[in-house]
Amino acid sequence: MTVPTAPYIGRFAPSPSGPLHMGSLVAAMASYLDAKVHQGTWLLRIEDLDYDRNVEGADMAILASLQRCGMHWDGEATWQSRRLPLYQAALQRLKDDGLVYACGCSRKEIADSNLRAGVTKNGVAVYPGTCRHGLAPGKEARALRLRVPQATHATYRFIDRWQGQQQQDISAEVGDFIVLRGDGFWAYQLAVVVDDGAQAITHIVRGADLLDSTPRQLYLQAVLGLPQPQFMHVPVVNNELGEKLSKQTGALAFDTGMEAATLLSAALLPTARFLGLDVRADNIDDFWRQAIPAWAQRLSHLPK
Repeated sequence: MTVPTAPYIGRFAPSPSGPLHMGSLVAAMASYLDAKVHQGTWLLRIEDLDYDRNVEGADMAILASLQRCGMHWDGEATWQSRRLPLYQAALQRLKDDGLVYACGCSRKEIADSNLRAGVTKNGVAVYPGTCRHGLAPGKEARALRLRVPQATHATYRFIDRWQGQQQQDISAEVGDFIVLRGDGFWAYQLAVVVDDGAQAITHIVRGADLLDSTPRQLYLQAVLGLPQPQFMHVPVVNNELGEKLSKQTGALAFDTGMEAATLLSAALLPTARFLGLDVRADNIDDFWRQAIPAWAQRLSHLPK
């Protein structure tokens, strides 16, 4: 007797800080192919909560580029900015459980504390818990932080479908982290967990630059009572300086309204090769007919 499995629901969640570039196309293609191989649903979510970085019209340009590349999402696209009550409800639950506290520390104060303690990891300052037991006299709240478990209870382990066994001691390597920023913007960690839960996401495929965020998201899912999806973090594209290709490092849009054949050769085929797929297509439809089984073959060679 065959045991039925839960339906696969994946997503691609770009930020509208500019048009899609080759780095973001890698994440889009990997998540799209993974959904297709598993005969699942592929959702599109625009993560537009960092209002200072949003570029007007970039969201619609992203939708258009995906469609021109032959990647069509299921259902209607969603925008985080239209889902604010969900984040407020999640924050209230965390408050009710005593897991959130006000923090008055500036970035410089946190960095200085780390330099004195000598515990800076990978250039990222670990929050030392300065405000965990209340704001110091004269301090005003700048953000809301989530308490993380201490000692051995802070270590989160998971199997990444591409990267293999992973673990992180959130307390030692991150510290209590922000869920509501001082400028009133919802923190990425909270918003993405709430959205993935609300959309019943079962599989997350994204760039390896977000691998470090996963333990925090696993912890948030646990305290909010949300199911934990499977994760896959694919390699990121770097520029000639070894920096992750992004809008901040000068990444250019790949879709400039070129002909479909040029789009195929200039963007889709190089992206497939970067992911280790041997695809030699003459048109975009043929590209996807070859890419889907090529992705299935690629998955079979990943570490178990």
